[in-house]
Amino acid sequence: MNVQREYVSATGDRHDGWPQRGAQSLGTGQVALFLGLLAVIAAVRLVALAANGTDLYMDEAQYWAWSCELALGYFSKPPLIAWIIAGTTSLCGDGEACIRLPSVVLHLATAGLVYALAVRLYAHDVAVWAGLGYALLPAVSLSSGIISTDVPLLAAWALALYAFAGLLAAPTLRDTALLALALGFGLNAKYAMAYFILCAAIYFVVAPERRARLKQPHLWLALAGGLALIAPNLIWNATNGFVTFAHTADNAGWRGLPFHPDKAAEFLLAQFGVFGPILFGALLVIVWRAARRPADLSSADKLLLAFSVPILVAVTAQGLISRAHANWAAPAYVAAIVLVTAVMIRDRAWDWMRASIAIHVALALLIAAATWQAGRFALPIVGDPFARTLGNRALADAVRSELAEAARNGQPISSVMTDDREIAAALAYYARDLAVPILSWRESPAPRSYFEMTRPFSASAPTPALLVGARPATPSVTQRFAAVTSKGSRALPAGEHATRTVHFSLLVQYQER
Repeated sequence: MNVQREYVSATGDRHDGWPQRGAQSLGTGQVALFLGLLAVIAAVRLVALAANGTDLYMDEAQYWAWSCELALGYFSKPPLIAWIIAGTTSLCGDGEACIRLPSVVLHLATAGLVYALAVRLYAHDVAVWAGLGYALLPAVSLSSGIISTDVPLLAAWALALYAFAGLLAAPTLRDTALLALALGFGLNAKYAMAYFILCAAIYFVVAPERRARLKQPHLWLALAGGLALIAPNLIWNATNGFVTFAHTADNAGWRGLPFHPDKAAEFLLAQFGVFGPILFGALLVIVWRAARRPADLSSADKLLLAFSVPILVAVTAQGLISRAHANWAAPAYVAAIVLVTAVMIRDRAWDWMRASIAIHVALALLIAAATWQAGRFALPIVGDPFARTLGNRALADAVRSELAEAARNGQPISSVMTDDREIAAALAYYARDLAVPILSWRESPAPRSYFEMTRPFSASAPTPALLVGARPATPSVTQRFAAVTSKGSRALPAGEHATRTVHFSLLVQYQER
C-alpha cells in the first residue's frame, strides 16, 4: 500500500486528500446505498439484541444502578452513560435489551459520522466503505450487544473529528459549536476523550502549515465550550474527594515502573481482533511507509495518522508499564478506518477490502449467534466463553430463597450485605424487587466501589443481615458482629456447562470498634 499525496477515488476523481467543497456535494446514490446497508445491519443487531441470552455484566448492572440515581458524577466514570440509560429505560423499561439498546443506535450514528468525515476529507466512495467498515468492525459488533462508556465516547469522538476537520478547512461557528459539544459530551462519557486534545496538539506539531488556525478564535472557543460542559462533573469530583480521578489512576496501575513487555505485546495482538486482522495489518503498513516517506502524506492522511497512532502508542506504553485492556485504544479506530479505507481504495486493494468485509460480516453473525446461544455450548479448553456473564438471575433467586426460608422459620432477615462488588452489582439489578436493603461491606475509609460509596453497611443498618459472598465469610467481617451463623454454600448454574459458588452467612448485632 503506497501512501501518496494525490488521492485517486474509485470514480477516477483526483484531489490532494484534503477537504474540498466540491467533494462534499451530495452523492445521492452513495448515501442511499450506505443508509440501506446500515438499515440491514440495524435490523440484524436489533434481532440479536432481543435474542441475547447473557445476563447484564457487572459494569452494565452498575450503570443501570447509576441511572436510577442521576448525578453529575459517579465513582468510576463521568455521568453520561447513566443519563443515556435513564433516557432509554424511561421509554422501553428496565429489561436487558432496553438497557443495551443505546449501543446499537449510537454505533450506527457513529458509522454515519465516519461517513460524513470521509466525505469531508476524501469523497463519497471512500465514505461508503469507511462507514460500512466501522459498523462491521469486530469490536463494534461485540460492543453493540453490551452497554459501555466506549459507545458514547466513540460517537463524540467521531463528531469532534468531523468538526475539527471542518475548522481546519474553513472555520465556521457551526463547526465550532459542534466541536464544543462533542468535546463536552465525550469527556462526560469517558475521560479518554482528553486524548483528542493531545492528538490535536500533535497534529499541529507535524502540520506546521495549519498552525495559522491557532491564531483564530474558533478552536479556542470550542475547547472552552467543551471544558464548560465537563465543569459540573469536575465540581462534583471536588466535592466527593476526586473519587473518579482516584479510581482512574488506580485502574491505570502505575506503581513504580516495572516493565511488562508481555502485556504490551498482548495489547497489540488484541488489536488484530479489535480492528480486524486485515485492517490492523494495513494500518501498520501505512504507518511504516509514512515513517519512511512522510513527504508523501496528504494533509488528510496526516490528520488521520495524528488522531490514531499516538493513542495506540500511548496505550501500548501503558501496557508496558502496567496493563492495557484491548478496548483502551478504541478512539484511534475512528480515524484509522477512514485512513485505511482511503489508502486501500487509492491503491486499488479491492480484494483485501472485500476479504476484510467478508471476515467481519462472518464475525458479526457469529457473535450474534453465540450470544443467542449463550450458556448452551462450550469450547475446547476454554469451556463456556459466556460463563462470567451468566448466573446472576440464579444468584438473585438463591438470595430470595434464603430470605423466604428465614421468614418461614420465624427469623426474618432485615438486610442483605456483600463484600463483593460483582455480587453487589448483580443484586442491585436482578434482586431489585427485594423488600430489604442491599448493602456493601466497606473495609477501608476510602470506598472501593460505587456501592461501597453509596450503600455501605453501617451501624444503623438493620440486622439480622444475610452475607452473600464469592468466598466464605472472612474474620475482617465476622469479628464485627456478636453472632455469626454459616448458612452454607450453593453451586449456582451459569449456563449449562459452568457453575458459580456463593456462600451465605447470617450476621446478628453489628458492633462498633
